[in-house]
Parts: sequence; C-alpha cells; structure tokens
Amino acid sequence: MTEVRVEVDPVGVAVITLDGEERLNALSGAALRDLGAAYRRCDADDAVRAVVLTGAGRAFCAGADLSAQARSFDAPTGDFTASPVRPPAWRVRKLVIAAIQGHAIGIGLTIALQCDVRLVAEDAKLAVPQVRRGMIGDCQSHFTLRHAVGLAVAADLLLTGRTLTGQEAADRGIASRALPAADVLPTAMALAREVATEANPASVALSKRLLWADLDLDAVEHEETLAHLVLLGTDGAGEGAAAWRERRSPIWKGKAGDHTDPA
Repeated sequence: MTEVRVEVDPVGVAVITLDGEERLNALSGAALRDLGAAYRRCDADDAVRAVVLTGAGRAFCAGADLSAQARSFDAPTGDFTASPVRPPAWRVRKLVIAAIQGHAIGIGLTIALQCDVRLVAEDAKLAVPQVRRGMIGDCQSHFTLRHAVGLAVAADLLLTGRTLTGQEAADRGIASRALPAADVLPTAMALAREVATEANPASVALSKRLLWADLDLDAVEHEETLAHLVLLGTDGAGEGAAAWRERRSPIWKGKAGDHTDPA
C-alpha cells in the first residue's frame, strides 16, 4: 500500500511524498492517517519552514485505494469522518504547496485543495468524480473549492464529476500554475526554499490562519490589526526592515507557533 515519507532538507523544506507508485499512490485509510501525522510533525518542528506535498512516479494520487485489503469502502464506524486527514494542510502553520506532477483524482485532488498553493502538470488529469461513484466530494472540498474559485467553478467540478487537464485547472484558478510535468516539483521546491529563507515564520502562520478563516470584512480588519500589534512588538519587524536595507536574507528569531495554536 502507499506509504507516506517525510524528508527535511537543510533549508527547512519538508517534502511529504505519497509513495505507492505501482498503485499510482492510491490512498488507504491508514495512509490518510499517516498523512495527518506527517502534517502534525511538520507543524510542530520549528526547523520546518515550508512543506511540499507530492507523489512518487507519474501520478500525484489516483484517489482512494480500491483494493480489498485497503477496505476503503467498509461500513463506517462510529468515528467516521469524510475528512480523514487530521489535521488538514490548511491548519499547518507553514506554507504547504501541492506539487501535482501527474494525475490527481478523487481524494487525490481534494487533499491538494486543502493546500495553500497548487502547481500542476499541464497534461495531468484532475477530477472529483465521486458523484459518478454514488458518493460526494470529501476533505471539505465543498468549502475549499468554492473558497478558491467561486460557486460556478466549484459546481462545475463537484456536480458533474468531469475530468479536466492541469492547464484548464490553472486557467480556472484551481491551480496557481500549470507547468511541464518535469518542472512541477523543482518549481515547488524553489518556491518553498524561497519562503523558508525569506519569510518570517510567525508572519506566515498569522497570515495563513487569516486567509483560511471564513470571516466578514470587519472581522478581517480586526484580526489584521491584532496581528500587526503582535508583530510590531517583536524583533521580526525590525529584522525584516534591516535585512531589506542591508540587502541580505533576514535572520528570523520568531517561530510559527509563537502566536498561533498548534494544528
């Protein structure tokens, strides 16, 4: 079955790989729980400044593991949830990039929709086909997709179950960029390393929490003001300005967990 591997490079980028190439990285319940554990590890580790989620081989994730041993469609138990990755990527207090270098189908796409940024292969096939399988989209996709691209595009994807290419996904705002497949992971790594070295971890954590919150305009103003008051009272604001003046990379003392709760 698909395993979940975590590797952290010297810069502080954690690469989470869905590793089940022979099954196109299809996910069992155990693998989904392992993905949540990997996210918790990345959230708690101050050495991790950014996260890249990818798949081994030619696919990102072909969806739920349909093999008999995976037992993906057994009758649910009392603790069943349609969002089995706990915590989801959006709760991790670091930037999480989905490097979708190949097909992302069903839960393979809905877990990517929980990430902050999605880079996708131009010719990858993407779909949430659950309505064609007698189910509906999972992993909070009725919020994440609508939140990202609006009701019309979300309805097109979730209610028809149709397949689109990576290029169409980027054109419609479901992904940030469409690239040749070979460029997806290197581009994601370059972006993650830039954030890991240049961005204040505390600022990223506060901004991410606010981005994913479902707040009205007045509440956003209030939360932005609180964040400014917090950050202006730390060494981070001064260091950011000094690094800009001196044309060097900043040396951040703050941590992602300084002002936000753990995932």
